[in-house]
Amino acid sequence: MQQLYKHKLTNYTMRKFLALALFLTSATIFAQGTVTGKVIDSEMDGPLPGANIMVVGTNNGTVTDFDGNFTLEVEKNTGEIEISFVGYERKVIPFSVANGANEDLGRIVLSPDADALEEIVITSFSLAIDRKTPVAVSTIKAADIETKLGNQEFPEILKSTPGVYATKQGGGFGDSELRLRGFNSENIAVMINGVPVNDMESGQVYWSNWAGLSDVTRSMQVQRGLGASKVAVPSIGGTVNILTKTTDTEEGGNIFASTGNDGYMKFGATVSTGVLDNGIAATVSASKTTGDGYIDGTQFEGYSYFINIAKDFGDDHQLSFTAFGAPQTHGQRETLHLIETYRRSERGTKFNGDWGYLNGEVIHVQDNFYHKPQMSLNHYWNISDKTNLSTALYASFGTGGGGGYTGDADLRNIDSPYRSGYLQPLNLDLVVAENFANADLGSKTILYDSRNDHNWFGGLSTISTEVTEDLELMGGIDLRYYKGEHFQEVKNLLGGTYWLDDSDVNNPINVARVGDKINYYNDGIVLWEGGFAQAEYSKNDLSAFVSLAASNTSYKRIDYFNYLDSDPEQETDFVHFFGYSAKGGANYNIDNHHNVFANVGYFEKAPFFRDVFLNYENLVNEDAENQKIFSAELGYGFRSTNFRANVNVYRTLWQDRSFTRTRFDRESGQTFFANILGVDALHQGLEVDLSYRPFEKLTITAMASIGDWNWDSDVQDVYFYNDEQEILNPDSPIELLLKDVPVGGSAQHTYALGANYEVLPGTRLRLDFNYYDKLYADFDPNNVGEGYSPWEAPDYSVMDLGLTHDFEFGDFDATLIGNVNNLFDTEYISVVDDGINSNARTAQVWYGFGRTYTVGAKIKF
Repeated sequence: MQQLYKHKLTNYTMRKFLALALFLTSATIFAQGTVTGKVIDSEMDGPLPGANIMVVGTNNGTVTDFDGNFTLEVEKNTGEIEISFVGYERKVIPFSVANGANEDLGRIVLSPDADALEEIVITSFSLAIDRKTPVAVSTIKAADIETKLGNQEFPEILKSTPGVYATKQGGGFGDSELRLRGFNSENIAVMINGVPVNDMESGQVYWSNWAGLSDVTRSMQVQRGLGASKVAVPSIGGTVNILTKTTDTEEGGNIFASTGNDGYMKFGATVSTGVLDNGIAATVSASKTTGDGYIDGTQFEGYSYFINIAKDFGDDHQLSFTAFGAPQTHGQRETLHLIETYRRSERGTKFNGDWGYLNGEVIHVQDNFYHKPQMSLNHYWNISDKTNLSTALYASFGTGGGGGYTGDADLRNIDSPYRSGYLQPLNLDLVVAENFANADLGSKTILYDSRNDHNWFGGLSTISTEVTEDLELMGGIDLRYYKGEHFQEVKNLLGGTYWLDDSDVNNPINVARVGDKINYYNDGIVLWEGGFAQAEYSKNDLSAFVSLAASNTSYKRIDYFNYLDSDPEQETDFVHFFGYSAKGGANYNIDNHHNVFANVGYFEKAPFFRDVFLNYENLVNEDAENQKIFSAELGYGFRSTNFRANVNVYRTLWQDRSFTRTRFDRESGQTFFANILGVDALHQGLEVDLSYRPFEKLTITAMASIGDWNWDSDVQDVYFYNDEQEILNPDSPIELLLKDVPVGGSAQHTYALGANYEVLPGTRLRLDFNYYDKLYADFDPNNVGEGYSPWEAPDYSVMDLGLTHDFEFGDFDATLIGNVNNLFDTEYISVVDDGINSNARTAQVWYGFGRTYTVGAKIKF
């Protein structure tokens, strides 16, 4: 019966999508004339491929080809077109055509312009420029995000980018993860408008904090490897630069709405005032997203908001204020399961054991709720014709956390007696009955929230000056203060009247009620002081740079539960880690078609907070050391009228990765620690991406990323020590036999093939195929013995289909967008943790999503 229902639902979904396609293709837009031209880079005196060409006030546009040429059919005899490219000044040019005629605008020259990015604290050259910046880079434009994302997670828009592996993880709203060249999020620098957003303690990026970011993103650039960022950000895998909208200079806006599978609904609007008489301009955007979630028990509700206010003060000063955030709450699937568990569940790959019912209503044992607004005040000062200063002050206030449970009831086990049946949702009414039956009315099992609130303040300032026409010098500072407050609090007593907690030495008999702190309560304080100096040389066909940076990271921990208020050890001193980096690179344009580049660099990275303070106490790891990273890359590019390609090879050696172990010795009653140094990893590979336009209406893209990522060292003769430097078990040293063991958690080989075809004027059809191979199970390197090899999950492929149609809705321009992801409903494992004996029987996995769809519309005014 279930299969029949699924079959009917699938047919209904496909009929709905195909009906939309037939409707769209039945409408055409007849052009009044054609506008052509050629866009030129002023510094290179060569073509600028990929520049955006848009008819002002409409959604009608195109991009320049690889020789900088464009052809654009226009619907009116007169109007204006806007030419733009990230990092370059914008130009607006009028056109006038007779019906069916052509106007050639000739050469249109764009110049690099820092003013165009005054909201970006770092100068425009922090964004890589094609055939100039010597890094491997991929840029995703706002139009691609708008048309392709649908109900996918934000990082998934990058899945056809070389070196990227993006997954939904457990499948909750915003729970996705991005890995780059085999490195997880804590080793990828993510910056929004030049401001770093990686957690200051763990280095991680929680995309649920930015669930509405796709609505306001102007472009996203992935710089693999060393990257072009000038701030002292030590990114091992690469840097993701996200640029949000700026204040629109023209009055107008849009409204949009979309719907999709599993109750997905999203709607929102953007309004811009244009430049007012007093010189102020403002843009405001907001949206709401709700749904039941594809995975069972992952219902969600999210909001997003964005505001930008800007004003010019004469010709030399610009001031811009930006604020945005995305408060949300969603159910989660935290637990990975055996493959056999999914096969036995009537819910199949949608099975989630971390939710249930209470009083007939859905309740999430595992959930997440968070709000992390970010505000920045940016000032751009044109000191002279040759010298500019850009400065930003920013603040972020995060509040929220995630749920869980504690107590006697076993709610995690799939065979738990608290389930309505085998592999069924939890019946929390049974827990309530047990708590209520307790003689003293204290709860035996409760739900709690693990909170991670924080306050984050920072300042970034960069000054640049032209020494000569060919040489530019720049320098900058990066200052940050972060305080994270970590605690658990009672969320739901599940029928009891209190929870007895003895974890606070200052209150060992804590009769806790809803909202009271339990289990742990501590603060983490992080200070960061960084600076950089860089020289850039550009003349004719050669561009090069040399950059030096240094940073000091300071950690302090305050523990309110494990230490008496009178104990001076309740608060540690700051522990400091000084590091530096040096990198350089050059790009040479052999001719108008061929270019080559190379970069090389070394940097040191402070250990994470968890590796400095051991065992969740104020025990300082005196032997903690900086991690050392060496990276080198060679690349080649080709540009022609209809074809472009990039090829690059890279090698990244990561030395002295931070690993620690803690062991409690019952006989002595002491805690022993091991600081494991000498753990290295080598990530190297080949990346290719290309684009081919056989004729004007069709574009074909392809990508291949072949990685060879392995651990690169064996570590032996490491011992556990206590505070008195006594050795635990001197005859049994620690051994990590990691040499040549594959790095897990990310597909080492990825391939992509895409096609974008204009089937009718204003109607485009998209197909994207992605293939993944060499996905080794993730594992704990601390527990690896001789001959170990992680299980390799089966390779898989996914096909996505999309359709976009532009049309006139009365006096307004409108767009309809449809997407079907995983068109063929492929079943595949996307996340895997290794099990005993490293095989399919014991592996713990999450499956990727099956077929999903969205249909939406946007109207501009």
